[in-house]
Amino acid sequence: AAPLYRCCARLRCLTLSVPAARYHARPRVWGLGGVYRPDPNDPDTKQWHKGAKYEAKLYGRHGDLSGVKPEGLWPSPEKLREIEEEEREWCPSLRDMLDNVEAKEREIERKKQEKERLIAANLAKMPKMVADWRREKREAKQKQRDEKARKERLMAIARDKFGLNVDSRSPKFQEMVKELEKEEKKKQKAMKRRLKEEALAAAPTAAVAPGSPTAGNP
Repeated sequence: AAPLYRCCARLRCLTLSVPAARYHARPRVWGLGGVYRPDPNDPDTKQWHKGAKYEAKLYGRHGDLSGVKPEGLWPSPEKLREIEEEEREWCPSLRDMLDNVEAKEREIERKKQEKERLIAANLAKMPKMVADWRREKREAKQKQRDEKARKERLMAIARDKFGLNVDSRSPKFQEMVKELEKEEKKKQKAMKRRLKEEALAAAPTAAVAPGSPTAGNP
């Protein structure tokens, strides 16, 4: 017991030798029934301890003992309209949600039917499209062959005229090609004109051919 007594005596001496603190906390503001309510007019009061939201929190926690008037917590008509509009936007009624679902289903069905009609129309046009593609491919190949034959014919004519060593990029060759093209166009026009004249000349003969009903008429 003697060592314990000496230890307690030393601790008492150390405690008494340290000066006591001069800080005194501000007394808490208590409302009705011992509820703590910070002073909203005090500049040291925190912002979250002010306003209707904190008042509503106090009333929800302590009820009438908080000293908060419940009629003051009710939102104003403007605020109430804002709340109702927000609820209508973010929390639609069951009827509205069902209408939206039905409208989306109708839109999906409409797009599906349009796609099916488009597919059916394309399938119906598929044979003609394939035939046109094959015809264009044949025409392109024939055009390539004709162009190749034309170049070979021009090269043969150029060799006969200028010799074996002829360059297709030379001015003389290009000039000769232009002259030959002009001659070919003239020949094609003359042939078309002759065929047209022959067709016109043969038309009256076919109209009054023997055995026709109008052969004996003047």
